[in-house]
Amino acid sequence: MTRYAPAPGTPARKAGRPGFPGGPPSGRPGVGRPAVGHRAVGHRAVDHRGTGRPGTGRPGTGQRSARTVRRGQLARLALKLGADTLAVSLAAALAGAGLARGACYGIAVLVTLAAAGLYRDRISTRVSDQAGRLALAAAVPAAILLPWTAAGLTLRLAGIATALVIGLRIVAGAGLRTAGRHGLLTRRTLIIGAGEAGERLAAQLRQHPQLGLQLCGLVDDTPAAPRTAPLLGSVPQAGRLVTGLGISQVLVVTPAVADEDLLAAVRDCRARGARVSMLPRLPEVGAAVPRACLDEIWGMPFIPLRPDAGSVTRRAAKRAIDLSAGAALLLLMAPLMLVLAAAVRLEFRLPPLFRQDRVVGRGREATIVKLRTLRPAGNPDTTWVIPAGQSSPLGRVLRATHADELPQLASVLRGDLSLVGPRPERPYFARQLAREIRGYADRERVSAGLTGWAQVHGLTGDTSIEDRARFDNFYIEYWSVWLDLLILVRTLTSALSGAMHSARGGTA
Repeated sequence: MTRYAPAPGTPARKAGRPGFPGGPPSGRPGVGRPAVGHRAVGHRAVDHRGTGRPGTGRPGTGQRSARTVRRGQLARLALKLGADTLAVSLAAALAGAGLARGACYGIAVLVTLAAAGLYRDRISTRVSDQAGRLALAAAVPAAILLPWTAAGLTLRLAGIATALVIGLRIVAGAGLRTAGRHGLLTRRTLIIGAGEAGERLAAQLRQHPQLGLQLCGLVDDTPAAPRTAPLLGSVPQAGRLVTGLGISQVLVVTPAVADEDLLAAVRDCRARGARVSMLPRLPEVGAAVPRACLDEIWGMPFIPLRPDAGSVTRRAAKRAIDLSAGAALLLLMAPLMLVLAAAVRLEFRLPPLFRQDRVVGRGREATIVKLRTLRPAGNPDTTWVIPAGQSSPLGRVLRATHADELPQLASVLRGDLSLVGPRPERPYFARQLAREIRGYADRERVSAGLTGWAQVHGLTGDTSIEDRARFDNFYIEYWSVWLDLLILVRTLTSALSGAMHSARGGTA
């Protein structure tokens, strides 16, 4: 997890001080309660000590708030999942599909809904935005029944299920809005940005409790305190507030802060488990974001950000791919690796395996193993450009086809590396590049990989480090299982292309 220090000159608030989580109310304007002159009508006092209950004044801890956040998320998920399960169960019974066929169809529908992102914890509960996706998720899985089910029964089951899934989702949405009006299943919310748009948003959250967003306050680097809600601190303190107050939703609204500080704060909030949504710079212009994914707060469009790179779901999915695909590749390539190792031994008269320490993640180094492709010369840990005469014809073939990387499959199974990720770099160069290249150190948020988005775009060897960092950070932010599979396929085609080029007598 990346740790970011507050900006220079920013006064640090410490736990136990008045007005901060864990400390008594201060009584000062803008800290823990609205200042004198704030409108009191409709304002709900907020206990900033982490209980998750507005205006109770009961002491609590950030840990208790985190549990409250998780319970609220699970309750909202359970409501949607329960509605969908009831819908497909009723559909199977009304259509006369039988127990076995109904169970297979119901499981397929639930899996499809999850894969389509229809269990995401959206702010808006309007079902019409998702009706098309819900209909497809309910109808398409019926195709699995066609081989042993009459077409009429399949169509009847799909039609009934579609109507029930949409209908019960409408009922669930109404239930969530009712719960929000009564202060139940709410999300504790922090606004980053105390300008005009931030104050307008704060007013909307108070006026529309059915959205289920319980406003805790705002943060910004502007010296002017907001008039409609408490100013809890500066932007770099947002992550600490997420933990201390049990914030589950962060809304970013044009704060008066440098882009680098805002980026650090947003990543810090995501790393601590909060969902982050951002108001576009020009909200009056429509963004090419599906309405089913867009967050909306009383006519204000918000674009939700993807979860943090270190989320449990993402780590589990990547590890599953690494173990399954890595084990299969290792078994498949073991005979080839033995042949290549023998050829390298004969070519160089040296041990065929080359070991070197690499940075494989933030604060992590590991020894990686490759097939030897270079004759010993100089210090390989601090030499960037490889002299042309240091490599042999066999070495150039191994490098062109990436076959020298095959022994690293064992590192993938051990968990030192991932199949796909940023290239692991030598510690000497990693430290130097982190100081000189903007965004380079951000690559270390995830495990390094055998191949990656930068590599399949030809960014290997003596190529632009800025471009590599940009491609690697793009991969981290927009990761998906599909993107990993695409990179693996492109790596394979690149290796085949390199082998064909070498076979024709080309140079790598």
